[in-house]
Amino acid sequence: MMNDILKDTDGDLLISNNDIVVGYSDQQHREDLLMVEKGAIKQFPGVGVGVFKFLESEDGAGLLKEISLQFSADGMDVQQVGLDNNGNITVIAPYK
Repeated sequence: MMNDILKDTDGDLLISNNDIVVGYSDQQHREDLLMVEKGAIKQFPGVGVGVFKFLESEDGAGLLKEISLQFSADGMDVQQVGLDNNGNITVIAPYK
């Protein structure tokens, strides 16, 4: 389990009692990896799945492969990556 600075639902820093909130952040890191496009993080240009690119192309197999690769590279133990019957991404990948 990782702790980090948390964001609110709009992606802004989560503030409580006039202070930045720090807490469990594994899910937040997974969401960030899914959303960010490769090249968007200048220090790490190869990081990111860019899920919207895959949704537009309807390349489900490529999306699942990229998720597995990116999550593994970020230090997660990828046990399962798939799409459920509703087209939702399902991932079991705890950090090592």
